[in-house]
Parts: sequence; C-alpha cells; structure tokens
Amino acid sequence: MKNEFSKVMNFRHACKVFDESKKISDEDIKYILEIGRKSPSSFGMEAWKFLVITNKDLKAKLRPACWDQVQVTSCSHLVVILAGIDSVKPESGLPLKRFSRREMPQEKLDFYLDLYASHLEQTLSSDENIYAWTSKQTYIAAANMMSGAAFIGVDSCPIEGFNKGQVEEIFRT
Repeated sequence: MKNEFSKVMNFRHACKVFDESKKISDEDIKYILEIGRKSPSSFGMEAWKFLVITNKDLKAKLRPACWDQVQVTSCSHLVVILAGIDSVKPESGLPLKRFSRREMPQEKLDFYLDLYASHLEQTLSSDENIYAWTSKQTYIAAANMMSGAAFIGVDSCPIEGFNKGQVEEIFRT
C-alpha cells in the first residue's frame, strides 16, 4: 500500500505543457472533482467552489492574466478554485448548516458554533482576513485533486502565478 502511494507521488509532477491531443474523460474529471469536494477543511467549512473551464476562448482570455503560462491553454480542463468569504461567516447560516450535518443535541451544536465564532474571531473580522484563511484551505482540496489525478494517471499542474484582479475581471465579463 505504501509503495502504491509512493508510485503515485513519484508520478505526480507540475506538468508545464499538456498534450493537447488528449482530453480528460468525463468520468475522470468527476472523480477528481469529487476528491476535491470530499477534502478536509478547517472546521469542515469547505469554503471553496470549483470552476471547470474547457472553453478554449475563455482559457485564451485567461492566459495573459496567468503570466502567459502555456498550461492554461494546453490543458483540457482548467480547474479554478475559488476561496469563499461569505459562506464562512456565522451570519450566513452556512456554518450552522455544515455543523448540522452531524447529528448532535442542540446544546452541542450551539457549543460548536460559539467555539467557531470565538476561535476565529480575528480571522472572521474582515473579508481580507477571511480570504487569507479560506484561500489557504483551497490548497488542501487542490493537493488532494492533484494526487487523485496522479493516481489515475492524469497529469496536473498547480498555478499560483496569476493576476487576481485581471482574472476576476475576465470572469465578470
């Protein structure tokens, strides 16, 4: 078992140019995304959304905002992971919904909500702080998806080199 995992980790690398004649199957992309969805996160908040981009024109628009990295346009599926802000705020109701997935008495649920809000008081004090926290959480899902992709023989590449403002503007238009 350990050897199998080591083989996967030896295969996993940051692919800089993808073979454009190959396309990830629907079954494989669903598998990879499901691994991301099931990834652990702090307090179980899963403060992320996955955008899967296969449209060549959109990838071409994004590439200059991504430091002109060829991976953006040579990949068959570009997965953009968005870090949530509003979804982790106690007043959104989503933390309550997420904590409620586990059956527990109301007192215990109230305890966890209070613990969450008090433990993360500084983190939840501004959208900037929340983004700093939730964007770190996305790395957990990204790493798991890349490992899962490697497990089934699919190359991947994390890209942190991009202009956030430009990418957001492209998505707004």
